[in-house]
Amino acid sequence: MSVADKATREQEIRAEMRKHILRGAERKEDWDAFAFEEPLDPNYHRAQIRYIGAGGSGKYADDNVHPAGSFTLSIMKLPPNAGGPPHTHEVEEVFFCLKGEVVVFWWEDGLQVEETLQPWDMIYCPPGVHRGFRNDTAEDSYFQIMLGLSRPAMPRYADPRIDELRKEREADLAKSHGSAASVS
Repeated sequence: MSVADKATREQEIRAEMRKHILRGAERKEDWDAFAFEEPLDPNYHRAQIRYIGAGGSGKYADDNVHPAGSFTLSIMKLPPNAGGPPHTHEVEEVFFCLKGEVVVFWWEDGLQVEETLQPWDMIYCPPGVHRGFRNDTAEDSYFQIMLGLSRPAMPRYADPRIDELRKEREADLAKSHGSAASVS
């Protein structure tokens, strides 16, 4: 390969590589992603920062994210005393604590078992296990969430009142964002 060809190829690779880089400064906190839960408990207030795919938000047509191939990746910002209610997904989900502390829990028929994640701690949640999280500290906490499907369905909730709100939200979002992928 000639020097000129090598330089041209390097530019082509760099251009392709840059298509796959998302800068943190360009990410937006989406406080609306799970706001439909808040009428039942204002402590469900949190922001999703999407990188790859929509995660569990149902916002599949978000053109500000990298398209998902086999999984989604987002960051959740939890203000003090905020959290997410017991929910489940049709695929595995990983919570990876980045900053602060996140109390994670698994829930089954009213029984809740909790553990606290510190930075660089993670928990793998199998499909079908109800899980949730909260921030019991006075500072914002951040954790990474990965779901094992490119277009996962929105969460299914243990609380039927939240699940009814989810169904309404899902129907509204489907008009502009499409539907979840099927699990094979």
